[in-house]
Amino acid sequence: MNENFMKEKPVLPLLISMAWPMMLSMLVNSLYNIVDSFFVAQISEEAMTALSLVYPIQNFINAVGIGFGVGINAVIAFHLGAGERPRADAAATLGFALAGIHSVLMTIGGLAVMSAFLRMFTSAKQVITLGIQYSSIVFAFTFSVILGVAFEKIFQAVGRMKVAMASLSCGCAANILLDPLLIFGLGPFPALGIRGAALATGLGQTISLGIYLAVYFLRPIQVHIRRQYLTFDKGMIKRLYAVGIPATLNLALPSFLISALNAILAAYSDVYILVLGIYYKLQTFLYLPANGIIQGMRPLIGYNYGAKEHRRVRQIYLAVLGMCGIIMLAGTGICLLFPGQLMRLFTHTPQAIQAGETALRTISAGFLISSVSVTSSGALEGLGRGGPSLIISLCRYILFIIPAAFLLSKIFGSAGVWHAFWVAETLTAAVAWTVYRKAGMFSGS
Repeated sequence: MNENFMKEKPVLPLLISMAWPMMLSMLVNSLYNIVDSFFVAQISEEAMTALSLVYPIQNFINAVGIGFGVGINAVIAFHLGAGERPRADAAATLGFALAGIHSVLMTIGGLAVMSAFLRMFTSAKQVITLGIQYSSIVFAFTFSVILGVAFEKIFQAVGRMKVAMASLSCGCAANILLDPLLIFGLGPFPALGIRGAALATGLGQTISLGIYLAVYFLRPIQVHIRRQYLTFDKGMIKRLYAVGIPATLNLALPSFLISALNAILAAYSDVYILVLGIYYKLQTFLYLPANGIIQGMRPLIGYNYGAKEHRRVRQIYLAVLGMCGIIMLAGTGICLLFPGQLMRLFTHTPQAIQAGETALRTISAGFLISSVSVTSSGALEGLGRGGPSLIISLCRYILFIIPAAFLLSKIFGSAGVWHAFWVAETLTAAVAWTVYRKAGMFSGS
């Protein structure tokens, strides 16, 4: 397959052709997140709270896999654009090997810290027990998550977006089908409760990895994992981590943010911790499809940047900004019109529903403006500029929102935490636009 189409095809049709498979995959993934949480909520409210508390560590593990995968993707795409195919093979080989090492370390680390982590936020024994039951199974499948993402980014780097779509969709569909069977014990399956939800998640991720392996060996792509490149190539490893570490931190910062906000909200009521957990499940319907567009953009920007097509890089950025803005605007309307209906998917407690309505209406004020920071951060990663991308994420998840949440909660109570979201998004958008312009993509460099 000739990847020159990445710099020859008109920008908007090219972007749509690259992005729609990933958008569809992310929508399926969003549906999985909602369905998974819906079934867990049927077990008990304690089970849903446990899932919310485990989420930051689970998200951190995912961040390590996805973030380093972004590094693999960016380096492969750059070398392909520069016509350096052997270097692209070296990036794929070393990236996949390092991803395997990461999976071992994350499995051990996740299992080791979980019990102490849960006790930082709750003293409810049932919640702690359920959290340990869920995490001990789901973390055992960390290898499937991290290695699956490594393959996903390799396939995306060469433009094989439909393979990634098929793999993610099949894994999520399997997860959705297995959830009720394993949680409630339908038919011949045992009723495993929250353990069943964890097992369904792990099996779905393993199916995704299996599809990537099958396609890689049965229908080879133009980038290969070769034993001859399995050497200590200091320069290549440095390039992979130069993008991968900032991208990992970008994705891991929400875990730190959620934990910090949980600590602030715990002073008021566990109800607000539940509401925050539900919000982060619901917002995947917006940010995962937007992330699908970003994933379609990264290899295009990386390839065109490597080919010195800077005008196309700017066109791609602006097109993605508009597409993400449309998604965020739709999400704002839904949260303003139907907040109660969304909350009732996960809880029937009047206090939680009322608190959730307030939270969704307030937080949604920052959705549209967040398109600037999301697009800029993803574009910079595609350009191989992980440092500036990290600056944007630090502003979005740490430097602005946590101080704002702390200060506003002192004035407005729990509602102040919700207002901190749109305040932080507005400030971060200004920083993101400035950082991206300084990267030179609007100067013709």
